[in-house]
Amino acid sequence: MRFMILTLLFAVVLITDVEATSNLKAVDNLNEAVTTIDANVVFMRHALAPGFGDPDDFDLTLCRSQRNLSGAGQAQAKKIGVAIRKSIVNFKEVISSEWCRCKDTTALLNLGKWQTFEGLNSFFQDYADKTLTLGVLQKKLDSIESGFTLMVTHQVVINAITKNVVRSGELVAYNSKTKESFVFSLDDGHFN
Repeated sequence: MRFMILTLLFAVVLITDVEATSNLKAVDNLNEAVTTIDANVVFMRHALAPGFGDPDDFDLTLCRSQRNLSGAGQAQAKKIGVAIRKSIVNFKEVISSEWCRCKDTTALLNLGKWQTFEGLNSFFQDYADKTLTLGVLQKKLDSIESGFTLMVTHQVVINAITKNVVRSGELVAYNSKTKESFVFSLDDGHFN
């Protein structure tokens, strides 16, 4: 009996230590990504939302007509938010696509005040105009003078600006002046 208790106690300590190491690694990933290229923007692809594209009856004003976060996606967004809050990076501005999966991801990050921004909307199925969307986004990127901006958006938007392909919940540090980018993760890939 005593051996079982000691074994159980050791397992709890080991699991706690692994989780703490994982959180420290995630924080280091964010700090390293931002400093490596002197980034002023961090793009984040929304958390896990199973499926592909959006349903035919898509309506920007109705979340039930969109592809939404799964329970795993909600947990993923919360975990990423914890890592961001533990880092040295403080976002001056947090903005999100108007799609519900991006807004939900942003809210679950729990980083404080944020707002939607049409320049981050998905043009994958032509629900938003690609040229207009990217024009608005480029104007925003050109206007960033100081501080860090977090942009929660979609794969197609991130790829159009940074030329990187990212999985759900993955991030890209981006220098809007030099156009350099650095892909990183804060969830150790546990959710994909």
